[in-house]
Amino acid sequence: PTPLNDIRVLIVDDHADTLELLATLLSQYGAIVLAVNSAAEVMEGLESFQPDVLVSDIGMPGTDGHSLIQGIRALPPDKGGQVPALAFTSYCQDDDYQQTLTSGYQKLIAKPLELEQLIEAIARLAHHA
Repeated sequence: PTPLNDIRVLIVDDHADTLELLATLLSQYGAIVLAVNSAAEVMEGLESFQPDVLVSDIGMPGTDGHSLIQGIRALPPDKGGQVPALAFTSYCQDDDYQQTLTSGYQKLIAKPLELEQLIEAIARLAHHA
C-alpha cells in the first residue's frame, strides 16, 4: 500500500503549476485529491468532497489561508469544521508559525516543500483525525 492510500486530500493554492504538481504527486502516493485555486472553492468542495486533510497555501490573494481556516473552523463538524489542516508558506518566521497554529492549522511546512515531509505530515494528520 502507498503512504496516502485512499486518504482524501483537498489542496488549495493560487499558483496553478504548484497546485497541479502537488495534486499529481499526492495522487501517485495513493491520495484521492481535489485541487482548487481559491478559498471560495475550498468552501464549496469541503462538504461535497469530505476531505480527510486540507492542505492550504497561506499567501493567497483575496481570502488568505488564515481567514480560510477561521471560516472552516466556524463550521459544524458535519460540514467540515473539524478537518485536520496543514498549511504551507514561504514566510516561516516564529511569529508566522504561531499565528498559523493559533488560526486553526495543526501543522505548518515551509516552502520549498519537501515531498517526504509533506507525505508524512498528511498521513499523520489523517490517521489522528
